[in-house]
Amino acid sequence: MSAIDICQINKSYRSLHALKDVSFSVEEGEFFGLLGPNGAGKTTLISIMAGLVRADSGHIRISGFDVIDDYRTARKKLGVVPQELVFDPFFTVRETLRLQSGYFGLKNNDDWIDEIMSNLDLADKADVNMRALSGGMKRRVLVAQALVHKPPVIVLDEPTAGVDVELRQTLWQFIGRLNREGHTIVLTTHYLEEAQNWCNRIAMLKNGRVVALDTTEALLHRVAESQLILQLDDRDLPDSLKPLVSQYDIGHTSRTWTLRISHFTDIEKILSELRKYHIVVNDLQFRQPDLEDVFLQIMDSRLN
Repeated sequence: MSAIDICQINKSYRSLHALKDVSFSVEEGEFFGLLGPNGAGKTTLISIMAGLVRADSGHIRISGFDVIDDYRTARKKLGVVPQELVFDPFFTVRETLRLQSGYFGLKNNDDWIDEIMSNLDLADKADVNMRALSGGMKRRVLVAQALVHKPPVIVLDEPTAGVDVELRQTLWQFIGRLNREGHTIVLTTHYLEEAQNWCNRIAMLKNGRVVALDTTEALLHRVAESQLILQLDDRDLPDSLKPLVSQYDIGHTSRTWTLRISHFTDIEKILSELRKYHIVVNDLQFRQPDLEDVFLQIMDSRLN
C-alpha cells in the first residue's frame, strides 16, 4: 500500500486549469520531492491532500484512506507544514501544541510535545506567547504542530523559507530522524540543493502537469552534462575542442572555456589535446550537474 496515491487529479479555478490529470504515488518511508515554479500547482495539490480544497475529479488516498470518503482517518494520517505563517496570537507555544493535540483527540500528549520542542529548539519558548516569536520561531511551531499527532505522512511546503542556517540544520536533523524511523516525507522547496540532498525520488510540475518523475539520481544523469572549466593563457582553444564549448569568457590575463563532457575519461583526452598544442592550463575545475541544472532544462523544454 502506498503512503500517498494520487490518481488523475483535475482542479480548475474558472479559466485557470491549476491541475491537469496529475497522477503519481509515494511509497511508505520515501523522502519524496514535489518541485515546480510558482503557479505550477504544488500548493493546490497539497491543499487537496489536506482536505482544504476539493478536486474537480480524481482521488487521493493517504495510507489507503480517501481524503473525501474517509476524511477523518486520512487527516489523522497526514501532517502538513504550510508555506504561510499562520498562528493564533492568544496562546503560548505549549498551549498551541496542546490545542493541536486536542483536534486529533489526543490526551496526555505532553511527553511527545516536550520531545518535539526539544528537537526543534523550542523548549525555552514553551511559555512565550506566539505574537512575541520571531518569524523563524513561528515556523518551528508550524513544524511542531504538523508533528504533534505523530502522522505517518508529513508534507513540508517550503519549510525553510526565510529561516536562518541554524533552524535549517535543526529541522533537517529532526526530519531525517523521522524518515529513518519510517515516516514518509513529501517536500516542496525552491532550495533545490535541499531536495537533491534529501529526496530519493522527485516529481516536477509545470502548468499543472507532471513533466518529470524519477529517482533523483536518474534525473541528474538523464538531463544535464558535466562541465570542465578551463582557465587558459591568452592562446585560442584548438579547433578540435571547440565543438565542446558551452561558454567562453575573456579576462584581463586569461581566457575561460567551459566544455561539455560526458565522462571522466574525457578530461584526459582534452588535456592531451591541449598538451599537443603546448597550451598552458592556469586553472581547472570539474563541475557535475546538480538538480538546479536539471530543473531549469526541464522547465525550459518546449515539449512541456
